[in-house]
Amino acid sequence: MTVPVTVGLNGTPASMAAADWGAREAVLRGLPLRLVSAWEWQPFSYAPLAGSEMPEQWSIRVPEETAAELRRRYPGLDVTADRLTGPPPEVLCEAAKESELLALGSTGLGPLAGFLLGSVAMATVAHTERPVVLVRAYEGEGEGEGGEAGGADGDGGASEADDGAVVLGIDLSSPGDETIRFGFAAAAVRSAPLRVINGWNPPPYFGHGIGDDEGRRAEAIDRVAESMRAALAPWRERYPAVEVAEEPGIGRPARLLSEAGAGAGLVVVGRRATPRRPGQPRIGHVAHAVLHHCPAPVAVVPQAPPPAAA
Repeated sequence: MTVPVTVGLNGTPASMAAADWGAREAVLRGLPLRLVSAWEWQPFSYAPLAGSEMPEQWSIRVPEETAAELRRRYPGLDVTADRLTGPPPEVLCEAAKESELLALGSTGLGPLAGFLLGSVAMATVAHTERPVVLVRAYEGEGEGEGGEAGGADGDGGASEADDGAVVLGIDLSSPGDETIRFGFAAAAVRSAPLRVINGWNPPPYFGHGIGDDEGRRAEAIDRVAESMRAALAPWRERYPAVEVAEEPGIGRPARLLSEAGAGAGLVVVGRRATPRRPGQPRIGHVAHAVLHHCPAPVAVVPQAPPPAAA
């Protein structure tokens, strides 16, 4: 069975941008697109929205209108729209199980404040078993009508960043096959270069004389570079057409990835899919920081924990 690219809709400009991003991704991957809205009855559910429209009516109208607009912009793309019932995080996690990936919107707060990751998106990223891509609203995109899913050029076209490289962050202590596979596959379908970044934080003594010399730093970076080459070697063989640049760097990984995302088409990070107690979702400090500060779409890929030692 062919699985779709799924997009969670809530009518915000960011979710409309996610719908447009999801449509392009579905075209690239040759997959259908599924638009999902979650309807959860509340005591105030019958309070009218602007224009005297009931929330329940809105939850039906917006996905249908968005699907119609995307079919117009992407002829030949198989688009379906479903309104599901239940708490949004649970609904989205269930929808993700049957998807290649799930795309959600992330609200922009400006270059200094970063981006707002809402409670629904946070819970979904923390609990889903499939990759989740957070997409920010396009620059200059107005509030508009909920059913309008427009790209930066107003006609569903890709923004400048969509033509950029794919940036992949890896943790050499636990590289994660799922994360690396996703990064290489994303670069392959885009015919884009892949920048692989690993951030190395020097130990405290590097800044206090004893090891503060370029030679020791160069040696440390060379060791990191060698480890990166070893981790990526089998993936280079599997994806020979992908142009790969290995970029070991000194600094916090989240900062390096966020800075690289300024000109990227997609940033890919991993999340350890370890069991968590209910009510305590966590996505990891690196993924959390990148999601809040990276201007490019960010894919968070759950990766299985390493096997326990015998």
